[in-house]
Amino acid sequence: MIYGVGIDLVRIERMKDVVEKWDRKFLERVFTKTEISYCYEKKNPYLSLAVRFAAKEALIKAIGSEVVVPLTDIEVISSESGKPVIKTNGKLKRFFEEKAIKQALISLSHEKDYGIACVVLEI
Repeated sequence: MIYGVGIDLVRIERMKDVVEKWDRKFLERVFTKTEISYCYEKKNPYLSLAVRFAAKEALIKAIGSEVVVPLTDIEVISSESGKPVIKTNGKLKRFFEEKAIKQALISLSHEKDYGIACVVLEI
């Protein structure tokens, strides 16, 4: 059964502008160390940062206004096969347990100017 669905779109150039302006202050407030490392291993880190940011926003939309969680409680990692996976931490992990949310299904995509993410929460 579906608990919630969220989608978000991020302009990649906007992500680049924010990172260039706020640097580590922004990155460490929004992304985990694992996410930052992964993105900066890429030729263009802003593509990966943008879709991860979109995923976090999509997940927040999927849970609605029931709980406010730090963005670092939402971690987008890659499985061994390369499939994106959401790992929950802290307050978000407890929320998932309380609501019996089994998993967060995620799809990420990007093209020249935009990154997009869709999240479906399953109970």
